[in-house]
Amino acid sequence: MYKILAKLNKLLLPSFTKQRLDVTKAKKWQKAILSYRYYVTIKSLD
Repeated sequence: MYKILAKLNKLLLPSFTKQRLDVTKAKKWQKAILSYRYYVTIKSLD
């Protein structure tokens, strides 16, 4: 299930690393997306 979510995240959600987003200056919604993508990625690797 998490592997499918990870693929959907890659297609649908913006990539902040390609935009060179500074995490310390990120807005709350950007941090929420980053943490969600991190969580799904870690779970899909298990």
